[in-house]
Amino acid sequence: QVQLVESGGGLAQPGGSLRLSCAASGFTFSNYGMGWYRQAPGKECEAVAGINNDGGSTNYADSVKGRFTISRDNTKSTMYLQMTSLKPEDTAVYYCQDRNYGNMLVERGFCGAKYWGEGTLVTVSS
Repeated sequence: QVQLVESGGGLAQPGGSLRLSCAASGFTFSNYGMGWYRQAPGKECEAVAGINNDGGSTNYADSVKGRFTISRDNTKSTMYLQMTSLKPEDTAVYYCQDRNYGNMLVERGFCGAKYWGEGTLVTVSS
């Protein structure tokens, strides 16, 4: 059974940092490109960052470029999102997903826990 469990969210001050983790199980993690996604309150879900299967290629939404870093450790079947210089507009529930599937969900507007699971909540506020 495929499982993706996000963790590391919490409350951060503007300008602060958080590190999210995504623990994967039930599939061969190293075969899949992965991505981080988020849904802010009252907004549609969006792609934040993506990484290919071996970690050699990454991409970022313009809104987080230069502030967030995606990485993965295939030996631990875990993906990370290092978030720095956080802004209030980064407040959202963050999800990890297979990149192809996640991008499809975003393109079709399939947002919310029904499609994404629980995610991890990041709140940026002073």
